[in-house]
Amino acid sequence: MKHGFIKVAAATPNVRVADVKYNVEQMKKLMEEAVQKGVMITVFPELCITGYTCGELFFQDVLLKGAIDGLDELVDATVEREGIFFFGMPLRVGSELYNVAVAVSGGEILGVVPKSHIPNYGEFYEGRYFSSGADAVDSIDLCGQIEIPFGTDLLFAGEGMPDVVIGAEICEDVWTPCPPSIFHAMAGATIIVNLSASNELAGKAEYRRALIGNHSAKLVCGYIYANPGMGESTMDVVYSGHNLISENGTILAESKPYATGLTISEIDVQALVKERQRMTTFVNQADGYYRTEFKLSEAKTMLTRPVESSPFLPEDCMERQKRLSEVLDIQAYGLRKRMEHTRCSHTVIGISGGLDSTLALLVTAKAYDLLGLDKKGIVAVTMPGFGTTDRTYHNALDMIEAVGATVREVSIKDAVIQHFKDIGHDMQVHDITYENSQARERTQILMDIANQVGGMVIGTGDMSELALGWATYNGDHMSMYAVNASVPKTMVKYLVEYVADTCGDEKLAAILRDVIDTPVSPELLPPTDGKISQKTEELVGPYELHDFVMYYVLRHGFAPGKIYRLAKQAFAGVYEDEVIKKWMITFYRRFFSQQFKRSCLPDGPKTGSIGISPRGDLRMPSDACANLWLEEAEQL
Repeated sequence: MKHGFIKVAAATPNVRVADVKYNVEQMKKLMEEAVQKGVMITVFPELCITGYTCGELFFQDVLLKGAIDGLDELVDATVEREGIFFFGMPLRVGSELYNVAVAVSGGEILGVVPKSHIPNYGEFYEGRYFSSGADAVDSIDLCGQIEIPFGTDLLFAGEGMPDVVIGAEICEDVWTPCPPSIFHAMAGATIIVNLSASNELAGKAEYRRALIGNHSAKLVCGYIYANPGMGESTMDVVYSGHNLISENGTILAESKPYATGLTISEIDVQALVKERQRMTTFVNQADGYYRTEFKLSEAKTMLTRPVESSPFLPEDCMERQKRLSEVLDIQAYGLRKRMEHTRCSHTVIGISGGLDSTLALLVTAKAYDLLGLDKKGIVAVTMPGFGTTDRTYHNALDMIEAVGATVREVSIKDAVIQHFKDIGHDMQVHDITYENSQARERTQILMDIANQVGGMVIGTGDMSELALGWATYNGDHMSMYAVNASVPKTMVKYLVEYVADTCGDEKLAAILRDVIDTPVSPELLPPTDGKISQKTEELVGPYELHDFVMYYVLRHGFAPGKIYRLAKQAFAGVYEDEVIKKWMITFYRRFFSQQFKRSCLPDGPKTGSIGISPRGDLRMPSDACANLWLEEAEQL
């Protein structure tokens, strides 16, 4: 449970219909395997002890008694096994027969949850056998235990671990307009278990996947969906054992079709609680719920769930392309609105031949297309200085021409030399004054040209630079509309590459690919042998690491120790642990010290789940101390 991760499993045993002894033996094997793998929550399918497809046999006392005997054996099997287990079975209470989920831990039945919604359509005939548990009795006696909680309003909580709270529902419950899990989540459940028996039909797996993923997102919860396999198939139905583990809209693990065994992953309950905390619209209502505790180990959970090194972008190629297209649209439509509102037909952009200004130019060109304006209204200004190389200079000019913008070239050398004379700065001293004077001279040129043409300056800086404070205050830090303000540096590269792949212009595509291959640099120091001498990532660290840390700091508020753990897994074989730690410390130090720059940022479109606008996502004090974060990071 360290850092909030709890290992969970959906278990699909190989069952025989109505063969309780065989089924229990198969379940016990999976229980042992789950314990050996450190699983703390194990969920078996609906009516698993007997089999779901028993039909008229559910009226037979022999089967019902056999199910209780089977449960008794399973309860005994949990005495020496850590964690909580959910078993499905038929259970008669008084004159009513219920389809129930039995929660068991440490040799004790913690509670019994009956199914609320009983399907009686198509291939489902449950209404013929089972009663709805929506208004069931409060407690029952079972397997030698008395007054066991019985009902739909039960929660199962980890002892001493307030973030681990489990609610249960059964199959059809989640397919209804108002599932019981809605109320479980509102009452505090961070994990929902579903003991299901959903048969296979063409196209149903995709629907099921979308249902569980979307439902876990709506409830901001972890969701464990356990389904029976081929052993349950009989008569007119086939089951494929489609198990799913989802967390807040993301499918963490999924079984292979027609397989048996365990589907395992880890649910981050800490992240779920923090997300609910952030969402002021998440309603808490625990009235009428009964909570039972069970013991959990506090040992560190070994992670098997994927930890992507680029959390801002999907790993799947098709999904990534779709995301990039959406981001470009948001940027362009945001700029379009600003231009429409200001009745502006001219824009001014400083083009360096680097990634950020390239993306800003491409976005602006797209906005002009949306407005039906002549792209000659884009005044693209190249401003060679002391550090400009031939490569970036020619790429800038060629790109401006390919886009169809108006090119202006204004060298900053003479103006900066004069400025150094005015303030008494030695040109041979390549310090922060030397660098920032160039950045501010460029911004002054852009602002003044914007006045000349009656246009607006389009900002080029990205979110990663602004998070690190890697921008000159009142220099490239400032503009009239910052189209890249919420785009992380790692995404900038992919966006430029996406345009190169889809623009249909071979000349422009070739230029864009060379820009992508150019080292990231502000080019404020003289080149060495004609090549870039000032490489940003050698100074502040790899942007892929900074973007990773930034995502988990801003999106989830994770502590340095947890982010470090995730980063080690995401970048295994890429960066040594000490390298990750070094640049994490750099991130925290710069992030806190540079907030004053972010407190006065210009407008810019929010494109993803996080942003750093002082008017929206990051109302952070400029004078906050980083001591707590740095102390934890330095002790890693």
